[in-house]
Amino acid sequence: MVGLLFPGQGSQFVGMGRDLFDGHDLARAAFEEADDALGFALSRLCFDGPESELIRTDNAQPAILTHSAAVLRCLQHALGEDIVMAAGHSLGEFTAWMAAGSLTFADAVRLVRRRGRLMLESGRVRPGTMAAVLGLEDHAIIAVCEKASGDDGVCVPANFNSPGQTVISGDVAAVERALTLAKEAGARRAVRLNVSGAFHSPLMQAAGSGLAEALSAIDFRTPAFAVVSNVTAEPVTDVAAARALLRRQLTAPVRWADCVRTMAAHGVREFLEIGPGSVLAGLMKRIDREAGVRAIGSAAEIQTFATA
Repeated sequence: MVGLLFPGQGSQFVGMGRDLFDGHDLARAAFEEADDALGFALSRLCFDGPESELIRTDNAQPAILTHSAAVLRCLQHALGEDIVMAAGHSLGEFTAWMAAGSLTFADAVRLVRRRGRLMLESGRVRPGTMAAVLGLEDHAIIAVCEKASGDDGVCVPANFNSPGQTVISGDVAAVERALTLAKEAGARRAVRLNVSGAFHSPLMQAAGSGLAEALSAIDFRTPAFAVVSNVTAEPVTDVAAARALLRRQLTAPVRWADCVRTMAAHGVREFLEIGPGSVLAGLMKRIDREAGVRAIGSAAEIQTFATA
């Protein structure tokens, strides 16, 4: 049984999708539809940059979703009806709901563009930061964040990516304290990330009402297969629950390792990462060494998979 994985922000790069656009009519149509839906040439930004604009969260999110959609369209015939479940990392969860048929592509790309703008504005209203911590167990990370939080700021776990790899998020002062505490607790590495806000933390609270409004304004249909929620790490098919969990995801940690384990527990043994990069495939090797995983994001990788 096949499970789909969709990457989140950070997987974008200048030149993403150009080979798909040039080599596949279905992929070209996806980029053109995104341009029409957003009212500007997202495709040109993906292909030519500049990087400073592409990495901005309100541009990166629709760019990554569009790339994933383009790849998925090219694979539909090869995949057939083998897909039983999907999950996506943060932004990628919206792509997963699109892949499951709950969101149209046009609605999905506009929705994540709106989500990116809301997150960007929240980061300006209450500036924060994020940091990667390697080499500490989840319970140790939680303890570090609790100890680092104080009157001048909060620090929380943001992404439980794989055993020993976590991202923390919050106010700058609290995150800086957490980095020191993490090193004292034995972390192999603890370093700040170059981000525009404290994603998946209480600092994103201001974006919640706007995202809820955007979610309620679009048609959200029953999915063809379950999508595993970042918030609960459980399969979801109920539309009302999906909307509520996608809003909560803004301020809740991404329980990625648990999401993958849930898919494996439901019988998924072949995982396909659909979209730019191979970050999730790399994490899989630390989460479940027995599972088969393949990243598919380029025209060459599509051809290899379709041939096989």
